[in-house]
Amino acid sequence: MDMGSSELFGGWRRSRGEASLADVHRTIAVATSGTFLRRAFAFVGPGYLVAVGYMDPGNWATSLAGGSKFGYTLLVVALVSNVMAIILQSLCARLAIASGRDLAQACRDAFPRPVAWVLWLLAEIAIIATDIAEVIGTAIGLNLIFGIPLELGVIITALDVFLILYLQRVGFRWVEALVITLLGVIAVCFGIQIALADPNWGEVIRGFAPTTEIVTNPEMLYLALGILGATVMPHNLYLHSGIVQTRAYGETLPEKREALKFATIDSTVALMFALLINASILILAASTFNATGHTDVAELGEAHTLLAPLLGLAIAPTLFGIALLCCGINSTVTATLAGQIVMEGFLNIRLPPWLRRLITRAIAIIPAAGVTIWAGEKGTAELLILTQVVLSLQLSFAVFPLVMFTADRKKMGALVAPLWLIILAGVVALVIAALNVKLLFDFAGSLF
Repeated sequence: MDMGSSELFGGWRRSRGEASLADVHRTIAVATSGTFLRRAFAFVGPGYLVAVGYMDPGNWATSLAGGSKFGYTLLVVALVSNVMAIILQSLCARLAIASGRDLAQACRDAFPRPVAWVLWLLAEIAIIATDIAEVIGTAIGLNLIFGIPLELGVIITALDVFLILYLQRVGFRWVEALVITLLGVIAVCFGIQIALADPNWGEVIRGFAPTTEIVTNPEMLYLALGILGATVMPHNLYLHSGIVQTRAYGETLPEKREALKFATIDSTVALMFALLINASILILAASTFNATGHTDVAELGEAHTLLAPLLGLAIAPTLFGIALLCCGINSTVTATLAGQIVMEGFLNIRLPPWLRRLITRAIAIIPAAGVTIWAGEKGTAELLILTQVVLSLQLSFAVFPLVMFTADRKKMGALVAPLWLIILAGVVALVIAALNVKLLFDFAGSLF
């Protein structure tokens, strides 16, 4: 119940209200006894749903461009991006477990209504931009593997709504199982492709070391900023703080501390897996395209076409297409869930899950279908770039509230983030904001 801004609820302006994703809230049992691994296993899952957002089709494009143009040099940028992601996602788990709120609810409960409404609108724009990128990626994957026209592929992606509804009805663990299985397929596909490409492992290792060339070379700096700007996405912050609460951990401080520990381990391990995939894309581009003089490969379709002649096996582009399709399906699943969390959390409006997901998907499919019908593959590539710019613009509006909330002892109680973590997160927030502002200026400059 909303008591107004005059009465505080443990540091919050308003009461929490009903939980987001209420149909699966606290439905997954947590072991309170047994071995460390048995207790930790109950929390395995949310981190992998979050990791999907760090290897979406937008990331593929920037990693392919970076690897084909500059070889292994930008691997260090992928590493730095991943460290930033680990810090921010750990704060999401902390916010959820300490306050019982996801990030959307926290914004609604902490800020005046006009501010919360603006943040909601910005979050919805970010969700739409994310979903457009995932829809296009899935459609390209269908086109590369089965030859399905892009226009039809965009429409087919809407069917995943029914898959999510079915899996969530039988249990949220099944949603997590689907995502983890598809991540496994992606890993196998890239593992085979990397083996075929036979990269220079000495150069791979050196690529993870910082170099001043990234800053002094304007073209390299631009691509590095693109990788950083496309990696941490706002919908992941809302998503993680919501799905962590599918676990039925207790309400006592020791139980919450253990839940936070296991949730942080889950997201950290999962994000290291995401780094493995992103690094694999860059390594594949470096060892296959850059090494043979193809230094301007950025489009997914072009990369798919070049793989067979360069690696000498017809299966190589098929594996690339399968990995892209799996990635697109995974990303649409998680983006749709994030959309539900954002709407329910900010507005405290309860729509049937099927209706919320259909609305989210329809909003994304209309512009994606329009562009693919009128402009074809070239138009979809340009729309992918535009979605990344939109996401860059929205990101700070999710990151700064997250850091503020988790640093506030009144709101977080005993689970307030330690000073060293807040300093790190503050630096990350400022760096992301500065990089994204530069990306936006660069994008605007390219238009005029």
